[in-house]
Amino acid sequence: MSYQKSASRLAVCSLFLAAISFPAYAQDNRPSQQDPSEKPRNVKPELKKAYKDWLEKDVTYVITDEERKAFKKLATDDERERFIEEFWRRRDPDPDTDENEFKEEYYERIAYANEHFASGVPGWRTDRGRIWIMYGKPDERETHPMGGNYDRPSYEGGGSTSTYPFETWFYRYLPGVGSGVEIEFVDPTGSGEYRIARNANEKDALLNVPGAGLTLSEQLGLSDKGDRISGMGSVGNNNYTREQDSPFARLQLLADLSRPPQIKFNDLASAVNTGVIEENPLNFDIRVDFFRQSDERVITALTIQTLNRDLVFQDSGGLQQARINIFGRITSVAGRRAGVFEDPVITTATLAELNEAKDRKSAYQKAVPLAPGTYKVDVIVRDVASGATGVRHVGFTVPKYDPQKLSTSTLVLAARLESLVDQPAVGQFVIGQTKVIPNVAGIYKKGEPVGVYLQVYNAGIDQTTLRPSVDVEYALLKDGKELGKTTEDWRGMSDSGQRLTLAKLLDTRPLAPGDYEVAVRIRDRVSGQSLAPSAKFTVTQ
Repeated sequence: MSYQKSASRLAVCSLFLAAISFPAYAQDNRPSQQDPSEKPRNVKPELKKAYKDWLEKDVTYVITDEERKAFKKLATDDERERFIEEFWRRRDPDPDTDENEFKEEYYERIAYANEHFASGVPGWRTDRGRIWIMYGKPDERETHPMGGNYDRPSYEGGGSTSTYPFETWFYRYLPGVGSGVEIEFVDPTGSGEYRIARNANEKDALLNVPGAGLTLSEQLGLSDKGDRISGMGSVGNNNYTREQDSPFARLQLLADLSRPPQIKFNDLASAVNTGVIEENPLNFDIRVDFFRQSDERVITALTIQTLNRDLVFQDSGGLQQARINIFGRITSVAGRRAGVFEDPVITTATLAELNEAKDRKSAYQKAVPLAPGTYKVDVIVRDVASGATGVRHVGFTVPKYDPQKLSTSTLVLAARLESLVDQPAVGQFVIGQTKVIPNVAGIYKKGEPVGVYLQVYNAGIDQTTLRPSVDVEYALLKDGKELGKTTEDWRGMSDSGQRLTLAKLLDTRPLAPGDYEVAVRIRDRVSGQSLAPSAKFTVTQ
């Protein structure tokens, strides 16, 4: 009985304590019951319209992802203004002048795109506008604004059809994209808004009309139009006569064109004045060659060459790849900038080919038209994998060619000579209709042919044949003594008026290892003038 009374008193006491302590408990947790709308909110201020338009309209095609992210992280307008100023400065081709040529041309491109490519949307938002803004005016432009009858070229399958309005733009070279870039735009709706075509069939207005607009193979029953419509015809029959027309090449081109032009090697641009990193130098050779373009302009070819064994090869998708970055700056004797170039050079080999690849060389060439005068080129080369870096400062004088005198280009000793008569004469190492890869070091293994390339200017014209008339003789010398000579028929060498092109391969198999010299003796039969440019080379075992 007393136990029950004690339990009752204990229960009452517990309830009393609970009643006393509960208000305090409720008071401690009151903030958790607060209305969320009353809490302070962290809101990032929205960009002003001017900065938003600059980011999303003005530079949307050329700003890199890294730059876009950095700009969005800026907190003040002062920081944004400095960013924009630096953005254009990085792209200025000649920072020594007050004008920013890139910026001025860029906004001119936007104005042109808006004026000529608008079609319900502003011109800058169309595919043609985007390509024009990013890369400028194409080197060639073929337009078919009304479409209509169209005879397909052989690489599109031949035959006749009718097309929608379309355009084809051709660029000889686009940095980061490649050489000989062909872009086709099609307007299937007739609205004026041309879109980049993924394949040549997109412009075919009769593609879905049974029995109409057949290719030659379809007319002969060798292929089925239904397969072409489905996109399988040419793939199955392997009818792509140009590699650039394959689906994979087209997709790669679209991907390359969608990326903003990269701002490359700014670290190299700033390092070119500081010299080589002595602890990890990279050796490379450089030579300068001259080819007459006009009385006032000379094509100056700068060739840079490294030994592959000095580079670090790394695995990339199952292939062994070495990559170097090159930056160069050309300045006149007065210190005015005459040109800048920056490019990667990539050497690739399979694992089985790696040892052989390391015995070869990697070469890069930049051709710049310059006025006669004295210049200096500063070049820095860096191995991406190892960081090994080399710098060269080379002075040179661009010659002035007298239009009344017999003269020649630089005599180039080449590692490779290739005629491009039936191919587009575009890309690196192309001089006229010949691909000339110089051997900058002038060292050949026994058995390797020595390529000799030379242009002759202002040769006299024979009034009987109305063609230049010269005698050409190749002489091989060792220690000043002539070992032998060969002559060349001059009659087939004229490729441009009074310009002759000489290209010859010399056999080194009979030669013992040692130092040699080749002299090209030229005599103009009309004027009697003579020249004998020469170059030295070495044959190794």
